[in-house]
Amino acid sequence: MLLSKGIYSGIMLLEVLLVLGTLLIYFLFSKKKEETLPFKDGWWGRGQKPLTKEDSSIRPFKVETTEEELSDLFRRLDQARFTEPLENSCFHYGTNSVHLRKIVSYWKNQFNWKKQVEILNKYPQFKTKIQGLDIHFVHVKPPRLPEGRAAKPLLMVHGWPGSFYEFYKIIPLLTDPASHGLGDEHIFEVICPSIPGYGFSEAPHKKDFNSVSAASVFYELMLRLGFNEFYIQGGDWGWLICTNLAQIAPNHVKGLHLNMVSVSKLGLTHLLSVLLGQYFPGLFGFQDEDVRRMFPFLKKGLYRILSESGYAHIQATKPDTAGCGLNDSPVGLAAYILEKFSSWTDIEFQNLEDGGLERKFSLDDLLTNIMIYWVSGCIVSSMRFYKENLQKGIGTQKHEKLTVQVPTGIASFPNEILHIPQAWAKKKYTNIVSFHFMPRGGHFAAFEEPELLAKDILQFVDKVEKEQLWKKKGE
Repeated sequence: MLLSKGIYSGIMLLEVLLVLGTLLIYFLFSKKKEETLPFKDGWWGRGQKPLTKEDSSIRPFKVETTEEELSDLFRRLDQARFTEPLENSCFHYGTNSVHLRKIVSYWKNQFNWKKQVEILNKYPQFKTKIQGLDIHFVHVKPPRLPEGRAAKPLLMVHGWPGSFYEFYKIIPLLTDPASHGLGDEHIFEVICPSIPGYGFSEAPHKKDFNSVSAASVFYELMLRLGFNEFYIQGGDWGWLICTNLAQIAPNHVKGLHLNMVSVSKLGLTHLLSVLLGQYFPGLFGFQDEDVRRMFPFLKKGLYRILSESGYAHIQATKPDTAGCGLNDSPVGLAAYILEKFSSWTDIEFQNLEDGGLERKFSLDDLLTNIMIYWVSGCIVSSMRFYKENLQKGIGTQKHEKLTVQVPTGIASFPNEILHIPQAWAKKKYTNIVSFHFMPRGGHFAAFEEPELLAKDILQFVDKVEKEQLWKKKGE
């Protein structure tokens, strides 16, 4: 009897060890599997995917508009109906129509679209078919390279309501840094694609084209251009697309630089840090600047998100309804987009009758971005991107549950809509090698503060290259 009990106990112990061993093997090996995000090989063109191989040629592209298109625009501008704003409302109710009238007058009488088209076409642009869609991109090579040196490929991705044009002022700082006092240690070859459904990239014809889809398309683009290893940079939707690309191809992405981050997985630690971080910052890894930007959290966090996210709820639910009027009225489109370039550049600009729009941007630059939306007719498809990314709920997507392990640099601009401290960001981005509080600037960093952003990208890449950090990410 004692013998049988001993045998039974031995068997039980063996079973427990087997279970523990199985769990250990599972965590060791399955975690490795989960570290990369599957590449999304879709077909987003019209109808059925053809049986023949997709044309992979790269074709030159130039922005062109006809006289008929411009005549139609001016007719619509002439027939615009304006609503009188409330007294002393400034930009608190959205774009103030008093100032909007002035912008429309400039648009009709002084803005030179043909000159702006020449500026748009000063950088080489191309189109290529990927997953059924014509993808538009700007591709700028360095004007000169020191002997024996190679340019570093850098993919830069815009967001909404921006466009590839946001990068036009930063491109020369990165492709020819020495001519702008930034040294020549790191010289870039810059690729700026338009997200499908934005600008001159074809809009998806099927549902479910989300950030992972866009990341997969841009990954194909970089490989097609012959880049096996490259850097990536983004803000707004560019933040998420580049994050997903780093998750899909960590062995190809040498470094990820972001000027905006967000977190979707919030836990007890986040809640406690919101409640107590102002009083015990060190306990939660907050720096003094984190405290200054985050608190009081009701005002600078919760209320700000509520007051600035109404558009996102509309676009994540019924984009076609809201977009219909914007696609029909250039003045309505301008009002909708300009309001974001006011409050997202500096929330305090809402207190100004002109929205502070020309404090950081020229009217020519603002109207050029709007014209890209107007002449391409892309506002509805650009808004749909919110529904495709948010319709299944926040925190439910696979990419939201995975970390990012490639070397990451974050430029944290003070007027970003919501400040994310490094203590929060590092739970998602586990290999942050550079986190800097920028001295000024808001959401549209490349457009507003190109030199500041360029310097931060350069110092980040310098760190990654000198320490060969991309080679260590798998260790």
